[in-house]
Amino acid sequence: MTDACIAPRAAGRLARTCSLAEDVSRLKYVSGTREEALRRLGIERVGDLLLHVPARYLDFSRAYTVESAPLGEVCTIVGTIDRVSNRPTSKRGMTVTEVFLVDATGVLKIAFFKQPWIARELAVGERLAVIGKVEFAYGFKQMAAPHYERLEGDGASGTILPVHPVRDGVSQAWMRRLVSIALEGAGTFCDPVPAPLRSRRKLMSLSRAVRAVQFPRLMAEVAFARKRLAYDELLYLQLALRLRNDVNLLGVAPVRHAPGAHVEALRAALPFALSAEQETAVREILGDMARGDRVMNRLLLGDVGTGKTAVACFALAAAADSGMQACVMAPTGVLAQQYAVKSGPLLEAAGVSWALLTGATPHAERAMLLEHLASGGISVLFGTHAVLGEGVAFEHLGLVVIDEQHRFGVGQRNALRSKGPGADLLVMTATPIPRTLALSVYGDLDTSVIRHRPIAGAGVTTRVLEGPNRDIAYGAVREALAQGRQAYVICPMVSPQEGAESLEDVPGLDVDENGRAHQAVTLHDVQTEVEELRRVFSSARVEMLHGKMSARAKDEVIDDFRAGRIDVLVATTVVEVGVDVPNATVMLIENGERFGLATLHQLRGRVGRGSLAGTCFVITEVRSRRGKRTPALERLEALAKTDDGFELAEMDLRLRHEGEILGLRQHGGVSLRFVDLDADVDVIEHAHEDADELLRYSRDLGAVATLPLRHEVVSRYGDVFKEVSGG
Repeated sequence: MTDACIAPRAAGRLARTCSLAEDVSRLKYVSGTREEALRRLGIERVGDLLLHVPARYLDFSRAYTVESAPLGEVCTIVGTIDRVSNRPTSKRGMTVTEVFLVDATGVLKIAFFKQPWIARELAVGERLAVIGKVEFAYGFKQMAAPHYERLEGDGASGTILPVHPVRDGVSQAWMRRLVSIALEGAGTFCDPVPAPLRSRRKLMSLSRAVRAVQFPRLMAEVAFARKRLAYDELLYLQLALRLRNDVNLLGVAPVRHAPGAHVEALRAALPFALSAEQETAVREILGDMARGDRVMNRLLLGDVGTGKTAVACFALAAAADSGMQACVMAPTGVLAQQYAVKSGPLLEAAGVSWALLTGATPHAERAMLLEHLASGGISVLFGTHAVLGEGVAFEHLGLVVIDEQHRFGVGQRNALRSKGPGADLLVMTATPIPRTLALSVYGDLDTSVIRHRPIAGAGVTTRVLEGPNRDIAYGAVREALAQGRQAYVICPMVSPQEGAESLEDVPGLDVDENGRAHQAVTLHDVQTEVEELRRVFSSARVEMLHGKMSARAKDEVIDDFRAGRIDVLVATTVVEVGVDVPNATVMLIENGERFGLATLHQLRGRVGRGSLAGTCFVITEVRSRRGKRTPALERLEALAKTDDGFELAEMDLRLRHEGEILGLRQHGGVSLRFVDLDADVDVIEHAHEDADELLRYSRDLGAVATLPLRHEVVSRYGDVFKEVSGG
């Protein structure tokens, strides 16, 4: 991209400050209950309101009459409510709400299951629009659980009506009215993306995209509008990530590492030969560390059991060869301890000193450790968030290794890097990430990938069971215990109180449009499960492990399980990574429908790690209905058919939002609202390329043509420029 492609001819003329940043309360009709409802939806500014896009659309430009609606197809039908009633069925507790909708051509019968409140929402004589599949039975055309919208007057006829997410206090009609008022007040607002760049990528202007996504004239407009909004999300994310890692803005020289005796000693100490993929990853990492023109920013991406730890040890040894120190930060004490147990002996054999610091480290031991660390007596520090403490100081930190980065916030990562300005960064994750997700969320990092296990263990067989067949899994546990083996039981919750949360985010769960499950789902928790399993396996030693326990208590449980003093470990996903007990050969995962495929794949990787074959039983409470497999069951059965984590990650991406795959929402990251990571491959690649070229044009976006982009990055992600410069 040339400068001319970025800078418009009238580059010196900046758009006026528009009203998008104004508080939403400045809008007409926004006050009191309505204002509170908007804020509960996360709408604070006028710009938030304009980007509160419809969840779906009622397309009246293609509406059918009851008579003309084709059977077996999804149609929009508008009519008047003639009758509404709740009818009990022969199934215990099941209520069907029946609505009869009439127009000039006939009667449409609508059924809603286990949603009796709908009868209170709808009234005879109201006009109603419904979208659903048309069937024929018992003399009527029918729809089952369609999307519906009450209409006011006749204004919707022949139009496309947006249906926004709303809350009590602001109705659909009011939301449309408020968005319309905001659009009118905003006029043609400023577009941060330079016009030549928009032209090159064939993107709508921002004003046109917002209007098209809110009130489309044709449904085809919506796809183009969403493409523009998705591009914006990706571009600003890429710019923010790259600016945070721009060494030129750090104002310090990068550390240069030269591999030497420690690296050679480590290679000699390894009890196995590295695989070709591991060798490639080592070469890429050491090559980055040896460069003197920029710091290393690299992602080491590997599936379960692919040997990332051995590869990372080479980076730690290279830092020691240069007289520098390294810090490895893990999200849990369990994982930090596991790194110390697995990597410590290798580092010792290579002549590299190390220590472990967690929240459970005794005070006296901690004081001595910190003294040695500050004087340079410790080359490698393994630890948890405890390494971020003010008292943790390095003599010369030259390498930062962060495992499972998505579990840390940006501020935590930067806090650790600030202890060693100019230090190299190696990020590791055992969560297989689809290429599009890695490119968008980790686009500022060079990537090394290890797809295959270098040493094949006995492997794990996965079986999916419905709840009533749980005895099959219990039988496998009894058999394993009789042979002196151990078992895991995984639950989605710690206590029964957590079961009150909504089920609407369960992937593949059969729910209605209000997020209510069509089936009653039993939710398993660790505390209840421990008591139940102590009864089922009366002679076994059953204990629990979860994230709400103290660091010391968790360490004690892990030590006991590793030493064989616990037979059955009932845990949450805290064991997802880092727990390595080869004698554990059976795993039961309760409420498998509650987890993403990537998480399930990680969990089952805890068994079958050595010479003993493992079996993982994924148990689901979502049962088949009328002989048909539910989406949740089909999804879990896909897990049983493949052990390729990357293939499962791609499948997970199509079923779940990226935030659930990586945990971004829970860990201070970002969520891509408009991006379809499965379908928007070209948009992702364009944003990736454009961010790189924009920063080559203006490394801090301070040029006149890119200044609006700079303001937008700060608005979305905070003052990354201040963060980078250390201000």
